[in-house]
Amino acid sequence: MPVALSARLIATLAQLGFDPAQGVLGLAVSGGSDSLALMLLAHEAGLKLRVATVDHGLRPEAASEAQNVAAQARVLGLDHDILQWRGWDGRGNIQDRARRARRALLAQWAQDHGLTGVALAHTQNDLAEGFVMRLARGAGVDGLSAMPARFAYDGAAFLRPLLWATRAELRAYLGVKGQVWVDDPSNDQDKFHRVRARKALPVLENLGISAQVLAEVSNHLAQARTALDHATADLARAVLTQNAGIITIAPAWRAAPAELQRRLIKRVLLWISPADYAPRGAALDGAVSRLQSGQATQLAGCHFVPNGPETLAFRETKRGVAPCAPCQTWDGVWHWGGADPPNNAEIRALGPQGLALWPNWRDTGFRRAALLSQPSLWAGDRLLSTPLAPSLPVKSAFLRVPAPETLISMRLAD
Repeated sequence: MPVALSARLIATLAQLGFDPAQGVLGLAVSGGSDSLALMLLAHEAGLKLRVATVDHGLRPEAASEAQNVAAQARVLGLDHDILQWRGWDGRGNIQDRARRARRALLAQWAQDHGLTGVALAHTQNDLAEGFVMRLARGAGVDGLSAMPARFAYDGAAFLRPLLWATRAELRAYLGVKGQVWVDDPSNDQDKFHRVRARKALPVLENLGISAQVLAEVSNHLAQARTALDHATADLARAVLTQNAGIITIAPAWRAAPAELQRRLIKRVLLWISPADYAPRGAALDGAVSRLQSGQATQLAGCHFVPNGPETLAFRETKRGVAPCAPCQTWDGVWHWGGADPPNNAEIRALGPQGLALWPNWRDTGFRRAALLSQPSLWAGDRLLSTPLAPSLPVKSAFLRVPAPETLISMRLAD
């Protein structure tokens, strides 16, 4: 059995783009059964490895558990690092906050050590538990789809090479190896959605709905999501144009199927006002309905206003977005990419003051409201540059992240 599991791990990593001859693979190992099995299997496969354990500081035992993983890694001759997070302030969803912190720490760790990727030990059981959790929330195709086997976060590649394995298989393997793992006590706390979903799986299995069946369904839905992503990209190419962060939506979008309309507007929202999640449910449906009828609407930091038969979408003019130096990122998305401006230069919103200094702004064809949130370069009260005004003293060199082409290619998450 161990040889079969190890061989399948190697084959899966190859499918995910990891070449053992070309780099070092990072492993995120908590000390639980799944991640411990991943470390042992990867070591048996002869891969070049570096191991990390994230100590979230949420349990007194976490520090000693991380040290135990370090000791197990040393026995295998592997380098090990403990990454600490102390950012929990007692507010919000603790599991979601911890997950985001873990990814950020691992991404930085991977970049610091030049790792080709970071392998996570999610299994077929995680697919099934995630499906049940999201089904209870009434999720759509995106939410019910299988978690991706490869994804990027903060510039690092993350791999999930054990999605074909069951937790029982991995624990049987650890039993053969005489290994003991740590069970996180939070896995028994019913206040967490994932724990309740895990406990529901045996009941579903009695109905013939096993973890394997749920994983297969989520994989089928992932294929459907990919098809919808491609269809949305085709629609975006046909109806969207972008100029300096302002998106023009051609009226033909209204003839698309309802699901593609929703996905198109979500894509516009996430591009204009980047966030971890797009609005969904009644808020999104209401906005789409208003846009269908030609009304202006506002959602998630974005304005949508009619402009003849077309619709303009642009960033909300927000209070409290502080000016910044040209070497910094303004409003989370804009960079200055040109020659060094004057020492006292700063980036801030164009606003009414900027429009007053740009008498021919109407030549752009855009509404006044769409221009107020434009990035602009200032030296004191002197307007130096803004993207749509070529006659100003400094040629615009504003760059935007996400880049314009991302509007077409971006995947949605739900």
